[in-house]
Amino acid sequence: MDFFGCLPQRLVSVDEISEELMESLDGHIVFTIPIFGGIPVSDAVVVTWIIMALMVIASMLLVRGLKKVPEGKQCLLEIAVEWLYNFVTDSLGEKGKRYVPYLGTILVYIGIANIFGIFGFYPPTKSINVTIALALMSIVLIQISGVQSKGVGGWLKGFAQPLPMMLPINILELAIKPLSLCMRLFGNVLGAFVIMKLIEIVCPVIISIPFSLYFDFFDGFIQAYVFVFLTILFMSESMEEE
Repeated sequence: MDFFGCLPQRLVSVDEISEELMESLDGHIVFTIPIFGGIPVSDAVVVTWIIMALMVIASMLLVRGLKKVPEGKQCLLEIAVEWLYNFVTDSLGEKGKRYVPYLGTILVYIGIANIFGIFGFYPPTKSINVTIALALMSIVLIQISGVQSKGVGGWLKGFAQPLPMMLPINILELAIKPLSLCMRLFGNVLGAFVIMKLIEIVCPVIISIPFSLYFDFFDGFIQAYVFVFLTILFMSESMEEE
């Protein structure tokens, strides 16, 4: 007798799982913008627009009626902002304060994107195109922080440190770092998705619920934290004086 709903209703082939996985990763085209021959807009883009709208609305609501003596939601907001500033400045120092708005936005966006699957939406971070875009934006910020900290000359000189023979390797890192950021986030989200699919096939009723809460909430927020932490770490290396 199946007390926990853990008996599969039918045998599922590897090909069926692979096909469903590829369809999910590719996403679906929601509509096409009729310019330049037609620009397809996937569900990852649409969900990103929804998340952006939610973040803008939440920001407007949270900063309304701020007081000199905080109370209620303002206390929680100030605690979160203070934690974020400490998180960034502990690694980057006072120079890092200028980058807090971007890093905080990315942290919140990735965190929300990772948990959106629970509400029936397509998680944008499950699309490799989204993770590539996030990685490229972060790597541009990393190089900009190095230029702002050391100047153009000092930034260029850093490619030949600690020895001139390290120049090719240091240049290669310009591609390795965004690839690392992209594939780490994409791989973890993909791995969680595959595990949940297998669990849903074997235990579709009861057992899948706590695993879903773990992978969608806890692991989702952890991956957001790790992405921002690695960005800060690479920025610290770029800003480091000789």
